[in-house]
Amino acid sequence: MKKIFIFFFVCISAFAFAQQNSKVITNAEPTFPKGDDALYTYVYFNLTYSEEAKQKYVEGEVTLSFDVQTDSTTTNIIVLKGVGFGVDDELKKLISKLKFSPGIQNGVPIKMNTMYSFPIKAH
Repeated sequence: MKKIFIFFFVCISAFAFAQQNSKVITNAEPTFPKGDDALYTYVYFNLTYSEEAKQKYVEGEVTLSFDVQTDSTTTNIIVLKGVGFGVDDELKKLISKLKFSPGIQNGVPIKMNTMYSFPIKAH
């Protein structure tokens, strides 16, 4: 009985050791480092609305597509859905200044496209 217990312990230990040494491959989408809530809060407090947008009480949603480079910068920002009145361009400028965590594929940072939709309320 004692030999069976020792054999079982050795097998379990070997399995655990093998699991610890295996290479972990991770994949991840680009993200804003402080989280989506922080991104939306930043945009809410820093987006500048044109006088025309304020006068017309522009509301809606702006959807942007952009690439996050391996150095965390954003490029190729495209408005997929906009509200006009200069709001789309201001949002593009704001996003171009931010840093995002790059996408990860097989444990390696890569350039990856992502999309975000931002609620707009110019009052």
